[in-house]
Amino acid sequence: MTGTAPRRPQPADLPGRGGLPPRPGRPLLTTPPHLQRRDLPELQRQHLAGQPWLGLGGLLLAAVVFFALALGTGSTATSLLILGPISTFALPVVAMVAFWWNDWPGSRLATPWSGLADTALVAAAAVVLTIAGQAVVERSDVRGVFEAGPGPGVPVTFPATLTLAGAVFTAMLQLSLVCERWPLDGTGRRWSGLAALALSWAAGTAAYFGLVNLDAVPAAERAAVGLRDPGGPIPAPHFGAALIAVGVWQTLLFITLRGWPVNTITRRPLRLFAGNGLVIGLGALTYLVLRDTAHWQPAAIGAACGCVISAALVVAMLFEGWPATRLPSASSRALTLALTALVALSLHRALAGYADGVPWTRATSDEWITTAALSYAGVGIILHVGIGLRWPFALKTGSPGGSALRNPQ
Repeated sequence: MTGTAPRRPQPADLPGRGGLPPRPGRPLLTTPPHLQRRDLPELQRQHLAGQPWLGLGGLLLAAVVFFALALGTGSTATSLLILGPISTFALPVVAMVAFWWNDWPGSRLATPWSGLADTALVAAAAVVLTIAGQAVVERSDVRGVFEAGPGPGVPVTFPATLTLAGAVFTAMLQLSLVCERWPLDGTGRRWSGLAALALSWAAGTAAYFGLVNLDAVPAAERAAVGLRDPGGPIPAPHFGAALIAVGVWQTLLFITLRGWPVNTITRRPLRLFAGNGLVIGLGALTYLVLRDTAHWQPAAIGAACGCVISAALVVAMLFEGWPATRLPSASSRALTLALTALVALSLHRALAGYADGVPWTRATSDEWITTAALSYAGVGIILHVGIGLRWPFALKTGSPGGSALRNPQ
């Protein structure tokens, strides 16, 4: 901060020492309290000074992106079939630009061109990755990427590619949040981000071919479009629902709660082990309880969990935890979780109320709710906060424009 004497580098600030990353202003979500930046309270105060107006402004822009994706082809049903997979494949790229590249290459430009440049990059990459995803799971045919009804025998991307896209994004979040970008973060901004994206694709593809089966799809239909059955032990809908349940705990623990309670562990190996164990274990438990105890179908699990994830982004990113951040730590966490639950319930009811009035043929209302909450809303929120730096509202309020995603502690 201006007027503050520079702090001498501490051992925790150096690469490989288990502390803050060498990039200024980019603390990790699980950085223990005693290793956090000394100017963090003042930065946090500046961020919160503009709330709730920053959050409301961001909600408006996120809604614009949401409706552009939800109705971009002229109807809700065709937008789901075309833009649903593309927006889902965009999520790992959005995470790479926000978590790893620190908004490069748009960071070389002035606002708002920086955010627009990154958005254009994300859109182009999303189309390329959707085409790649189609080639992985079925026969490649670009007509199936851009047409809702390309004709008999033409492979389409919805819903065939969504399981792969979800696996890739789950791996990207696990590497970026839970694993603290280790061990790739020390290889440089651009290369580490590309390596993270490639590793996420490798992990997601391996999980897809090792665990998923498509037995529910008739063999004749699979053969007609070249759809490959991995032959794994888990039906694709159940695997996708389990991934979204894991995503709930990724966002709740590492975005909503800012890494608590994992960030109380000072030793990195133990911290990473605990974080990964908590996320995967709680995600699996959540899925099993909803499936076996509540007797929910996979699509219903995905819809409910998707709304929780979207609500967590609204509460923790758009509003940065306001007003819970004004309370002591324990009360703040409790209120933040309560607000997240309330927003999730309201969002689910609103989306379900709309979806129930749409005449679905190749999809269901729960499938649309899942995609709308995760992809349409998630892309809009992260683009505005993590990449667009809250433009233009941050300039009007005098807020530094940071976010829970970029400065999450």
